[in-house]
Amino acid sequence: MSLCINPHCSNPENQDTSLFCQSCGSELLLEGRYRVLKELGGGGFGKTYEVQDSDPTHFGEGHQAVKVLKVLIHNHPKYVELFEREAQFLSRFNHPGIPKVEPDAHFLFYLKNSSTPLYCLVMEKIEGLNLNQYIMQRGKCISQKVAIQWLMQLLRILQEIHRHNFFHRDIKPSNVMLRSTGQLVLIDFGTAREVTATYLSKQSSGQVTGLFSAGYSPLEQLNGQAVPQSDFFALGRTMVYLLAGKHPSDFYDAHVDQLNWRGAVPDLAPEFADLLDHIMARLPNERPQSAGIILSQLEQIYHHLYGSDSFLNNFPSQDVINEGEIPTRTAPPTVPPLPLPPKPQSPSFAATQDVLAPSFVARCQAELAELIGPMASIICQKTWKKNPNASADEFVKALAQKIPDPQKAQGFQQKLLS
Repeated sequence: MSLCINPHCSNPENQDTSLFCQSCGSELLLEGRYRVLKELGGGGFGKTYEVQDSDPTHFGEGHQAVKVLKVLIHNHPKYVELFEREAQFLSRFNHPGIPKVEPDAHFLFYLKNSSTPLYCLVMEKIEGLNLNQYIMQRGKCISQKVAIQWLMQLLRILQEIHRHNFFHRDIKPSNVMLRSTGQLVLIDFGTAREVTATYLSKQSSGQVTGLFSAGYSPLEQLNGQAVPQSDFFALGRTMVYLLAGKHPSDFYDAHVDQLNWRGAVPDLAPEFADLLDHIMARLPNERPQSAGIILSQLEQIYHHLYGSDSFLNNFPSQDVINEGEIPTRTAPPTVPPLPLPPKPQSPSFAATQDVLAPSFVARCQAELAELIGPMASIICQKTWKKNPNASADEFVKALAQKIPDPQKAQGFQQKLLS
């Protein structure tokens, strides 16, 4: 069977030998090489498909590869920007923890009798589950030992990304895939940004859009002030979910601005818990400043807890320092105390009649995203900035006005204000 990707096609299923859709007349062999086999999923602004790539220049005559096709359905300028950014980003990397994309795999596709293009991106298909799916199917949390090993893998992926002056901005369990080989892969790079002079200039003048995944993104990201250390915060929150089996927001105490998660993890080593709290510090400058620093401390912890370098030797550290030098790792015989910053004396973020708690704003953004898609983060940010002293009732009602469906808007208000 060959599928038509026309979102308005009345009967998208066709024979696998057809070149044009029998219902709408659109082409079925995309770019002369990709044939769509089945739909894998869809969201608020796009769909993903499994495709067969039959280009002989890449695989030889008679060889085919199964890949993933992402199709942007709604051509809102912001969606297009994020989509194209992901294509440009992925084409620069060749790393087992980052999906592979060939330079010519990003293209425009025009439907029959339409001048409006569909934006398409073909990438490597990652066989496996995302970590949210993995935990759900497993039915229980991962062990501390596996958590440390996975954290090391993800930090080495971030090393590669940060080394090229990029950062991800949306690390969470659903954006990490686990291959059948045990290799973790970071996905969904639509929100990734390159740290350039232009970016820093826009950030200082408040022109950077704040993108926020409730429970995983740090506060500075909601305000459009994300930095590479923002990835560490999200990575720490992801580890909390994997170890405790609950959404990080379930552990947040707004009255003291703390994540009280440790009691939910049995037999948790204090030194590992301290490190996770360190990388989840509220302010970016209170977190470790590089993935290599965190890796070094993790290796010490792993050696101390499990007394073996077998795992460490399979994944050597590759932190880039002065003029591209790569330091050599040696496992220490003892573990020195981990240097942790003092607990900041920050004001309470509890919601009062005058101040909205960031955790409540994050919850609103998550609920709004279920109804209108990724534009929810932008709408929440602008609404909050426009009236930061609004009450919870005023804030929710302002957001509800952005929901086209009156019934859904009413349900949105009832859910958040009841």
